[in-house]
Amino acid sequence: MKKLLCVTISIIMLCSVCGGFMTSAEADYTIVSPYADVEWSGENAWGAYRGVLHSHTTWSDADEELPAMVKEYYSLGYDFLANSDHAVTGVEWNKKPELVFPYWYQYFLGNKMSVLTDEEYEAITSGTYNDRGYGMTCITGANELNHLTLSKNHVNGYFLPSDVGNGFAGYYTGKNKMNFSGLVGENEVGIENALRFVEDNGALSHINHPGDVLDSTRHPEAVTDPENITFYGNLLLKYPSCLGIEVLNEVNTVTRYDRVLWDQLLMHCLPYGRTVIGFSNTDAHSLKNCDSSFSVFMMKENTQEEVKKTMQSGAFFCVSKCLPGNDVYEIGPKEDIDVRGKGLPYPMFNSVTVSGHKVSVTVENAREIQWIANGKVIMKCEAGSDPIVLDLDAVGGSDDFRYIRAEILGEGGICLTQALVIDNGTRPLAFHADAQAPSLVKRLLLFLRGTKIYNIIVEIYRAVR
Repeated sequence: MKKLLCVTISIIMLCSVCGGFMTSAEADYTIVSPYADVEWSGENAWGAYRGVLHSHTTWSDADEELPAMVKEYYSLGYDFLANSDHAVTGVEWNKKPELVFPYWYQYFLGNKMSVLTDEEYEAITSGTYNDRGYGMTCITGANELNHLTLSKNHVNGYFLPSDVGNGFAGYYTGKNKMNFSGLVGENEVGIENALRFVEDNGALSHINHPGDVLDSTRHPEAVTDPENITFYGNLLLKYPSCLGIEVLNEVNTVTRYDRVLWDQLLMHCLPYGRTVIGFSNTDAHSLKNCDSSFSVFMMKENTQEEVKKTMQSGAFFCVSKCLPGNDVYEIGPKEDIDVRGKGLPYPMFNSVTVSGHKVSVTVENAREIQWIANGKVIMKCEAGSDPIVLDLDAVGGSDDFRYIRAEILGEGGICLTQALVIDNGTRPLAFHADAQAPSLVKRLLLFLRGTKIYNIIVEIYRAVR
């Protein structure tokens, strides 16, 4: 019995040791791609649909009427469009949304607040208008929450009921009440209130043009400031309905470093099992900028439900035809890009596939690709016609990567993938919102920063300086 027991224990110990070696040798990770389900080719290939989820008309503060904006997007070949006027929840383009004070001023400027006729709406959504041959889907329920804020602390809500969110100015008590809306709602207060409002109403959101809020064009260090990263990152962790941030917006004059902030937020949120989706929108207030920044969604069909599903999965690409050169951070481009209205084909990914530790992409209209991981460019190369392969096993330090993403540059602009997450099997951290709550003094300071009077004083000081 003793010999048998010794042999048994020895076998168990040997298995444990061998198991330990096997575990160490086979310590592995998985690349989780938002494009994993996309059918790139063949009979059941998904379509690549070009669209914008953030645009404006004279129903808020734009220069163009809704019919003109819709027809411009249609003429440019867009497949879907969400009109998201400030504090005005979008409806079908042949219906009048709610008229919100203070945008009555448009009447004094001689502008009209108009909509498409029923015949125009039917023709545009079916594709018979001007014989285009394919329709443009109307995405309803979009609203750029927080109107007339000096701090530009905007949040886009999506798929809101038509009677929800109209007149939202940034102050929210949690019971759909907007008390003191004319006095409070700037900066951090307004952003969080808008996110909470959207979540309470069962809708989706993303944070708009954070670089505008952070004034990062003048202060590039703001996008890597730990305090700013913690603020935005914790909001994303606290409100699951907030899918991410805009990483490209209009001509990107004030948002040129928002992709750097995106990388920092990915690093902040991924340990908690939360990715951050990047969005790209024209934010157009005039016809000229309808051809600036947009997205290309990979979908089975062009419907509102598919758009909603793809926003959540991240199976889309961000594109811009206008981006100032990045002269501060490593992430390119280094030279200015502005090819709006020139008809140049924009760079695009035709496939993104994963096999083991390798990511393969095929592209078109691109001359250069750069791979980014943990906020750093890990590889640059020319973009040819053959599949471009990134083998992480050949990249030093790849065991510490939390994600990878790719950017391609071409004559027609820039195109970005979403983040492909590195899952090493580690259990995600638990996020406790209550533990992150600011102190009483901090809350008072945030409330002060959230008041109109504070921000008016700041703007006067900036103008004088």
